[in-house]
Amino acid sequence: MKQAYAAISREKSKPLVLECIGIDEPRADEILVRIVASGVCHTDMVVRDQGYDVPQPVVLGHEGSGIVEAVGSGVKTLVPGDHVALSYSFCGKCEKCLGDTPYYCEDFFGRNFRGTRPDGTCPIHDSHGSQISGCFFEQSSFATYAIASERNAVKISKDVPLELIGPLGCGLQTGAGAVLNCLKPREGSSIAIFGAGAVGMAAAMAAKIAGCATIIVIDLTDERLELAIELGATHTINARKADSVKAIREIVPAGVDFSLECTSSPKVFRQAVDCLGTPGTCGLVGSSALGTEGVIDIGSFLFGRTLVGVVEGQSIPSEFVPQLIEYWQRGRFPFDKLVQFYDLDDINQAMADSESGKVIKPILRMKH
Repeated sequence: MKQAYAAISREKSKPLVLECIGIDEPRADEILVRIVASGVCHTDMVVRDQGYDVPQPVVLGHEGSGIVEAVGSGVKTLVPGDHVALSYSFCGKCEKCLGDTPYYCEDFFGRNFRGTRPDGTCPIHDSHGSQISGCFFEQSSFATYAIASERNAVKISKDVPLELIGPLGCGLQTGAGAVLNCLKPREGSSIAIFGAGAVGMAAAMAAKIAGCATIIVIDLTDERLELAIELGATHTINARKADSVKAIREIVPAGVDFSLECTSSPKVFRQAVDCLGTPGTCGLVGSSALGTEGVIDIGSFLFGRTLVGVVEGQSIPSEFVPQLIEYWQRGRFPFDKLVQFYDLDDINQAMADSESGKVIKPILRMKH
């Protein structure tokens, strides 16, 4: 058993607790990863607050990056010493996975949010030997070590800074993939992006890569909107100071071709639909607590509008993460401008800074 140090969510909406844990040796299809860093994502806070019913106590974290330390007997594509970015989990066997859409895996929710392996076991134990929930996105990377699989581990070149690339496994691939893989805007088209967090900023950078002529970013913070311009937005709107839909239609009178809702707010969701032209497509990526409802005008869809939910940017991580790294190396996806680093001990401050909007993408660095 490997000894590790982890941040554990023990009670609903309470600060995470730093504790020593034990991690079992990897099974035949698993790998043990020495975590170098892990991004902090909005979904981690949603689960901490039990918006998704993941059993507590639980080790969260799903944007890990690190070095493979051990592999199970059935692992064929990774060896100890490989550098990896960790992403979401999928079974690899169902019709959706075999059809190259693992983001629609028939057991997606279970494998990422169940808190255990499919057989009900978990490789994580507390200092008293009691099993605690883990396997979060098949990694639970708010720890110095994590058990993952070769399916959700993306091998990366050793010249890429490990501490930086974890967020590519979820938040950044979600925003960029929502544009490049799902909406697929044609060159010269228009898009409105609601929310200038990590997902929205990634979407803005991707819209520039796609050649959108009009990229409108809507947020509540002037500092974020200034950064959005630097990253590729052509227009910004502060929703505290203007009616977002009216302001968008002043820029594009017929309505935008595409919109992306990244805030998980029902009110903003309605705005993301109302600002569309006809036809027009709205992508929904905001991670709301289960049971959250929104209201839209059904009649507005009679003229060719489309609403699409986007999971993980409809990305195949083994293909898309290396693509994003290449864009970054070429200066076309400068996501490092979104990042602020914290020690794992400061995880609760990192979460607070993320929720307040002070920091766009916190990354936790592990001390070994």
